[in-house]
Amino acid sequence: MKIVVYGPEKRVGILEGNRIVDAAHASGGAVPSDLGAFIAAGQQALDASAAAVAKLGGKSAPFVFDTGAVKIRAPRAAEARVACAGANFADHAVKMAAKMRGRDMPVLTAEMAKEQQRKEGIRGFWKLNRDYAGPGDDVIYPAKARRFDYEGEIAIVIGRTGKDIRPADARHYIWGATLLFDWSIRSPREDNAATRFAMTKNFDTGCTIGPCIAVGELDPFDAEVETLVNGAVRQHFSTRDMVYDFAEFIAHLSEDFTLYPGDIISGGTAAGTAADSSDRLPDGTQPNDLFLKPGDRVEVRNPVIGSLANRVIAKPT
Repeated sequence: MKIVVYGPEKRVGILEGNRIVDAAHASGGAVPSDLGAFIAAGQQALDASAAAVAKLGGKSAPFVFDTGAVKIRAPRAAEARVACAGANFADHAVKMAAKMRGRDMPVLTAEMAKEQQRKEGIRGFWKLNRDYAGPGDDVIYPAKARRFDYEGEIAIVIGRTGKDIRPADARHYIWGATLLFDWSIRSPREDNAATRFAMTKNFDTGCTIGPCIAVGELDPFDAEVETLVNGAVRQHFSTRDMVYDFAEFIAHLSEDFTLYPGDIISGGTAAGTAADSSDRLPDGTQPNDLFLKPGDRVEVRNPVIGSLANRVIAKPT
């Protein structure tokens, strides 16, 4: 089942091809219209929604909408936290380390690179937006950015409250999976102040999520991701290659810290970002060629979840 959030009231809908069925209306009020409450209701909400959609069949109704007729929002519960893995794909991490140090790194096999990253330990950061951009929304080029980058990712959505979760039990806490863009300012060497408070990761429209949450339709531990800039493929990878998998992240984050239904954990990105693909210039900076510019259209996609596309725009004056 594919769950979307749509319209000005941010209601839960069931995505069926090119139409959206309002879950609460279709079920006669048997399920909540709010995403957080819908997730917390567990399997009952999913079963009631599936039954309502099956009963409806392909017929039209006042609570059925064409996808092009409504605004699809970021599928994030109102109070959900968003955690992002850092340096969690060895190819990206090794290339980024080489760029930051301004010199070539030893050539490593995939397994050697992964083992090297595991020795450095699990890491990440939080995205702290109050509201999140969704599919089709514009992404504002930050004023503090000298170079602006994309990171396409798969993210999981937590379905149950839990703390001190063991890796072996982590799958039971995963409700579904979605796509996420971690938009990043790439100028820490030129503006050290930008790295304080993780400001290179946190700014308005600094995270986009969507288009839906796929529930029970794919294995997030084995999911393909592709990122395109203006139609050209820049990234293609699988979550199979994560340094730390989602179970390990759930266990790490939940130690002494309660995870709640709707919380989102993104698995990180692989090689192919502008930062890890661009050479260093003699002055230590990187050329702008591969970095984003206002007007660029960026898309991350997965065969099951679909496509999350955004356009970069200049900051309004």
